[in-house]
Amino acid sequence: MEDNQIGWLAAIIVGAIAGWIAEKIMKSDQGLLLNIILGIVGAMIANGLFSILGISFGGVIGYLVAGVIGACILIALGRMVRGRKA
Repeated sequence: MEDNQIGWLAAIIVGAIAGWIAEKIMKSDQGLLLNIILGIVGAMIANGLFSILGISFGGVIGYLVAGVIGACILIALGRMVRGRKA
């Protein structure tokens, strides 16, 4: 396991917080499970995008920041696919 990864329980908790923050930023209405999924998947996507740019986040705070950014991106993409205003 790499040093910059967090455990599964922490990933679920931080993912839920990141998804909730993104939900409030994007003025969206998601449930707890979708917030967790958006936060975790969003963090993975954002970390991948940032690594291409040479930016690296570490620890719980970095995971939270990446999760919020990634979840906002996913919410916006979801809206574009459904044809709703982003």
